[in-house]
Amino acid sequence: MAKFTSWFKERTTKSSEPQTEKSGSPAGDPQEDEESTNEQNHDENRPLTKLQQAKQVLTQVVAKLPGSHKPLYRRYWFWAGLGVSGGVAAICYGVWSIDQTLPNKNELSAVVREQTLTIKAADGTILQQQGEATREQLKLEEIPDKLKKAFLASEDRRFYQHGGIDAQGIVRAVLNNLRSQNVVEGGSSITQQLSRILFLKQERTIWRKLKEARLAQKIEDQLSKDQILERYLNLVYLGSGAYGVADAASVYFSKPVHELTLGEMATIAALPPAPNRFSPQVNLASAQQRRNLVLERMHEDGYITTIERDIAIAEKLAVRPSPPKRWQIEAPYFISYIQKELPKYVSPEVLNAGGLTVETSLNLSWQKSAEEAVDKTLRNQGSWENFKQAALVAIDPRTGVIKAMVGGKDFGKNQFNRVTQAKRQPGSTFKGFVYATAIATGKNPYDGYEDSPLIVDGYEPKNFSESFHGWMNMRDALTKSINIIAVKVLMNIGFDPTIKLAHDMGIQSELKPVYSLALGSNEVNLLELTSAYGSFATQGLHVEPHGITRILNRQGKVIWRDNYQPKRALDTESAAIMTWMLRNVVNEGTGGAAQLNDRPVAGKTGTTDEARDLWFIGFIPQLVTGVWLGNDDNKPTGGGSSTAAYTWHEFMEKATAGMPVEKFPERPKLEGRKGTIKAQPIKAKRIINPPAPSNDGNSDGGNQQTNSDDSDRRSSRRRRYRRNYEQQQEQTPRRRRRRYREQQATDDSSSQRSYRRRYNSSESVANNESSSSQLRRRYRQYSNSSASVTPRLRPTSSASNSSSPTPTSSWRERLKPNSSQ
Repeated sequence: MAKFTSWFKERTTKSSEPQTEKSGSPAGDPQEDEESTNEQNHDENRPLTKLQQAKQVLTQVVAKLPGSHKPLYRRYWFWAGLGVSGGVAAICYGVWSIDQTLPNKNELSAVVREQTLTIKAADGTILQQQGEATREQLKLEEIPDKLKKAFLASEDRRFYQHGGIDAQGIVRAVLNNLRSQNVVEGGSSITQQLSRILFLKQERTIWRKLKEARLAQKIEDQLSKDQILERYLNLVYLGSGAYGVADAASVYFSKPVHELTLGEMATIAALPPAPNRFSPQVNLASAQQRRNLVLERMHEDGYITTIERDIAIAEKLAVRPSPPKRWQIEAPYFISYIQKELPKYVSPEVLNAGGLTVETSLNLSWQKSAEEAVDKTLRNQGSWENFKQAALVAIDPRTGVIKAMVGGKDFGKNQFNRVTQAKRQPGSTFKGFVYATAIATGKNPYDGYEDSPLIVDGYEPKNFSESFHGWMNMRDALTKSINIIAVKVLMNIGFDPTIKLAHDMGIQSELKPVYSLALGSNEVNLLELTSAYGSFATQGLHVEPHGITRILNRQGKVIWRDNYQPKRALDTESAAIMTWMLRNVVNEGTGGAAQLNDRPVAGKTGTTDEARDLWFIGFIPQLVTGVWLGNDDNKPTGGGSSTAAYTWHEFMEKATAGMPVEKFPERPKLEGRKGTIKAQPIKAKRIINPPAPSNDGNSDGGNQQTNSDDSDRRSSRRRRYRRNYEQQQEQTPRRRRRRYREQQATDDSSSQRSYRRRYNSSESVANNESSSSQLRRRYRQYSNSSASVTPRLRPTSSASNSSSPTPTSSWRERLKPNSSQ
């Protein structure tokens, strides 16, 4: 410093020497002096620039400051100013740095926490919540006034006076805590707590407190005081798994907020500082002490009178705990389906951030009806028809939205969704696509085919009991589900047109071009099969099935909505003709149990090898529903697809209650139609038509109905027999469906239970050519009691004295895609 000072003085001395020399020099030329004087006068008259003026003012100010004779670096005010300006700059930089880590202005209106997921039904009912979510969001006006004031007295007494940060409240809280030698009052305002709830982690650091204070200021600028208070009361954690005052009222007292007493309100308002420690479920004494403190503060602030305070303090704190409502889950199979669909609509980043609200199409009333129908079938028919699982799905065919879904018996024990995950052979239900393709190529439903033995390229389709009906039109063949005719129709129209139409109508699974395709050998799931049948209900239009209608982010803004447009899969006339044919299946064929009293129904049953899968897919113009019954291990059942049709009826009867009746379109003219699909007949390498064997022992005059749904038609014949018998006894006509329901309703009648067991046994025998001798004995017991409707059974060595060759394998085994052709 000494060297620097000497250098500065030396420089000053040197700079003054030229001036001295100049002043001491002899006088020059008078003319030059005059010119110099004129130039100086001219410079003085010239106006000063702003920069010069600023310099002049600064010079004058500096000259007046203390120590003006000292160098600048030795003036104390210079260092003081430098420190203040540096501090201001540091504060500005700190605020800027904090702002960079905070949410932007648009995100400050969030109404739910991060890492949460809320799934709602079509009517807004919450189906499931994940994370720290509030089950019941209340409007501020729905919250009792004294409950709001209890929180203000407890958490933020100057809430309506400060701008997000209450400095006075912080000082008061510190003094009260020091005086009590305990944490009795918090310093954070309600706005600060809300910012921490919505955007920050629960870390105890200075940096978090700074961000909390800055966020509180931003929230105050963005939201009104009432909006802040409403969000806080709905989101604050209040212990025992309760988020928000509505949850707390339910968890602690099993009542809604408007039924809370003043003491109970004060108890809830006392929880935020330490919700787990002050919970009345954990420590009743501490909860009462905190309650009384809140009541005292309410009295001090003038919110309650002295009498009200004394009564509330004297009130016994009676806790009636309940589990948090957010733990309740409705429609679990549907929820699991929605969770797997979500990644299709939102990015992984948005999904991981959480805070989403998913609005779905589920009709909660229909869902309960579907669960009841499935449960009833499993409880009643499942035990004696030997199936343990069932699935049902209902879709609005016009929009593609899923209205109900039951994926199994018990989600708690098995989460496998049999609507979307299980792929099974659809059996005769696939014939709908084969005949639809034929109609679309221009064929007439009254075009005939011969039901006779057929071997094509080594593949031999057979009707169930290997008997034949001769010539039959396509409409009757579909009604009676004749297998050989379905294969012949497929041969006429080709593999590719049939597969393409099935895919256009909604089948997404792979379909192999094999002859057994006509009989449903390719595996599909219930959702796609039901959706595809919905294309018949919409006159040939198909909409992709889905369950999500809208997705909202934390701010309540829609980030995705469904916009599925219908696509033409089948021409209108062909769809109307197919609907007419499928109505006949319900009215005259195997789907009789699905009839509804007040409206027409169309649909198709299906049964696979040894009744392993029992199907019915049916529809009305407004709703298409599919039912599957069977076993996860693929074991044979002893039932028929009429049970699936009855399950369909049980659900639809409740779902259509109050629904307007809509009629199917009229059947168009059948003559002169032009096809919309070009047939591509299969060029078989070798076709053999063996002679048809004679049908002996036909108890119904030779009109034996034998195919993959033979058990269902035998059931229909039994019902007709019972109808004739009852008409003779009572002389009153009865509908087939009513008789079926009466039969189901007489479970506690021992005679009817005996009849149903024999009836079931006969169906099992008819569906399984290798049934056990025990089933045959049951069938013979039934046939002895009603000889006129004896189903045809192939005799065996153990059941008959006459011998006949036993088939080497079931005809259904030859339906599999890998079978030889």
